[in-house]
Amino acid sequence: MKTLYLLRHAKSSWKQPDIPDFERPLNRRGKKDAPLMGKILKEKNLNIDLIISSPAKRAKKTAKKVAKQIAYKKEKIVLNQEIYEANISEIFDVLEQINSSINSLMLVGHNPTFTDVANLLLKNAKIENIPTSGVVAIHFDCQKWSEIEEIKGNLVFFEYPKKYKEVLTPLVDNILEQGRALGSL
Repeated sequence: MKTLYLLRHAKSSWKQPDIPDFERPLNRRGKKDAPLMGKILKEKNLNIDLIISSPAKRAKKTAKKVAKQIAYKKEKIVLNQEIYEANISEIFDVLEQINSSINSLMLVGHNPTFTDVANLLLKNAKIENIPTSGVVAIHFDCQKWSEIEEIKGNLVFFEYPKKYKEVLTPLVDNILEQGRALGSL
């Protein structure tokens, strides 16, 4: 049994257009959303055996922020150049190189490839887009990473920060409204 977690990097900054794509840092929202996703993953009691990240600055930072929340040592994060600007085939190449002793693997990288890979692997779901800081968990009934096949994976979960903000914002608005109503009595 293998579980793959595809984590798209957190929101990056475009404030300095002269910075190369590879060096783009996280913006304010990204710096908040990455730890939030880490906390959400921690609540799921995941046991990640290995985190492999694109070496792009925004992906590395995302990996470190999530790792901190799930108690994964940031020194154990592996950087893999193949993930940066990878196509679907290159992601499969990365997966095929993973030792079979690893049962749960998190890749941290980029769209559109991560969404394409998720949709290629899933048999029971279709994902329109993995948003920044979004993570898709896919379970496979196999013993080796090289045995993963198209349309054989089962969606375990699909989480992203806005999903939680969509729930929390109306609650916060309601609480604030109630507070204003009480204040006017």
